Formats: sequence, structure tokens, C-alpha cells
Amino acid sequence: MKKAFVVAALAVSAVLAKEATMDQKVHQQNMTVVKMAAEAMNKELPKRVDPYTRLLHIEPRGETLIYRFEVNAGPKSDEELKKRKESRTKVVTRGICQSYARFLKSGITVVYRYISAATKRPLFDVTVSKKECPMLQE
Repeated sequence: MKKAFVVAALAVSAVLAKEATMDQKVHQQNMTVVKMAAEAMNKELPKRVDPYTRLLHIEPRGETLIYRFEVNAGPKSDEELKKRKESRTKVVTRGICQSYARFLKSGITVVYRYISAATKRPLFDVTVSKKECPMLQE
């Protein structure tokens, strides 16, 4: 009986070790993809996205792509722009879920960071991972 238990424990250990190795490979692959994607996209930046927004830079950080946007809303104060976070978050999250589905499914997170063109201060971030996208849930 002890022999069977030891054999079963070794089998479980081997499976867990294989899963850990696979997780490490996926993590490493995601970091490489994030770095390469940021490098490629940064070659075309800065770029105007709409009349009020410019995409300045994309930063790779681990398994996260951080998009830095500058918002120029004319006479609106930073406080007024920060109040728009809730309404913007829903729209931006939906767009990220659709546009970055493959990245998100593999465990990559996307952050849209908005800063004020006038003050250069942060306004708000929208962070999206697979869990924020109902359509990507398995």
C-alpha cells in the first residue's frame, strides 16, 4: 500500500512540475510578445487617435502593455476629465476586449494610461485583462 501511495505521489509531482514548467514557458513567451509588440508599434508613434487624443508611447512591462495617451480637451480641467473615467472605462474596455482578444486570452494585460496635455499629470488608467472581458471567459 505504501508503494502505491509513493508511486501516485511521484506521478502527481511529475504532472505538477510539468504544469509549472509550462506556465513558466507561457510567461516567458508573453513577455517576449509584449516587448516585440511595443517595439514594433512605437516606431509609428506619436500618433493622433482622435481630435482630442494622441498615443504617445507603448511601454512593455512584464506581461503588460501600457499605452500612454495624451488628452487635450482645451479649457476642461484635469478634474473634469477625471470625472469621465467611468464612462470612458466601459467604452475602452469593450474595445480592448475586441481588439486584443488573442493577447488577453494568453494572459497579457493591456493598460490605457491617460495624461493631461496641459499639465502632463495622470488623469486615469483603464486596465483590462481576460477577466474583464465576458466574451473571453471559458
